[in-house]
Amino acid sequence: MKRFCLALDLKPVAELIAEYETHHKKIWPEIEASIKSAGIISMQIYRTGNRLFMVMETTDNFSFDAKSKSDAANPIVEQWEELMWKYQQALPGSQPGEKWKLMDKIFEL
Repeated sequence: MKRFCLALDLKPVAELIAEYETHHKKIWPEIEASIKSAGIISMQIYRTGNRLFMVMETTDNFSFDAKSKSDAANPIVEQWEELMWKYQQALPGSQPGEKWKLMDKIFEL
C-alpha cells in the first residue's frame, strides 16, 4: 500500500468554503466509483482556514498518470472537477492548471 499527501487552497470566501464542504458530504456516485476504480483505497480531506490537506492510501500499482488519463476520458469527472474549480485556487508555485500539489514527507517517527 502507498500513502500520498496533497495540499490545495480554497478561495478564502466563507460561503464558497461552506458550499465546498456541502458537496463533499455527499459526493456524486460516479466520483466515488472513479476514485475506487483508480486504486484509491482510502481518502480523507482535512481543512484549516482555506487550506486543504488530503491523505490517500492506494494500491501498490496506483498511478497519478493513469488516474489523470481516466479522469480526462470521463465526462462526469470532468464536470465535477470544473465545479470544484469554482471553490479551489492553486497553491503558490503551482503550474498552470495544477490543483492538488503532492507533498514531500520530511519526518516520520
